[in-house]
Amino acid sequence: MDVEAAYRRSVDAWIAAVEGVGDDWARPTPCTEWTVRQLTNHVVGEDRWTKPLLEGKTIAEVGDSLDGNLLGNDPVTAATGAAEQAVAAVAARLPNGGLVHLSYGEEEVAEYIRQLTADHLIHAWDLTAATGQDRTLDADLVDTVGAWYAEREATYRAAGAVGPPPVSVSGGSPAAELLIAFGRDPDW
Repeated sequence: MDVEAAYRRSVDAWIAAVEGVGDDWARPTPCTEWTVRQLTNHVVGEDRWTKPLLEGKTIAEVGDSLDGNLLGNDPVTAATGAAEQAVAAVAARLPNGGLVHLSYGEEEVAEYIRQLTADHLIHAWDLTAATGQDRTLDADLVDTVGAWYAEREATYRAAGAVGPPPVSVSGGSPAAELLIAFGRDPDW
């Protein structure tokens, strides 16, 4: 699957999960440090960062303008608007390639989009697990993200970007194995 198609599908999965939350934004999530609202705010923040970074801005230039509560009183509308802005920015910039300035230095635009794809997919699962929705992950996205992540898992883990793989979980399926690799218990 090409980078843009995978990204769009992961964002669609994310938005579907957000739209299915209901009224309880205080529920815990598989990301133990975050509630549903905090997890949603995190991804909205990533989506809001996407446009300025793809336009060539640095972390320092954006500064703290995207810190804090980005959800306001309507988390679904905030998430949808941020996702639409990010998808449009990716569509405009990805075909041109080049570099983007990230917290760890310069990165290829396509690699940054792959990172965002993985984050949307895994956090969509976090949200569906936390809110009792269907946890099924798009099999093609699982394959695409899994193949990409296999070469990066050790780096992510060493940097503290993902937790350790759970020791007592049921794996076996590609989706369960991907979740485990991202430090999630598929049975959460």
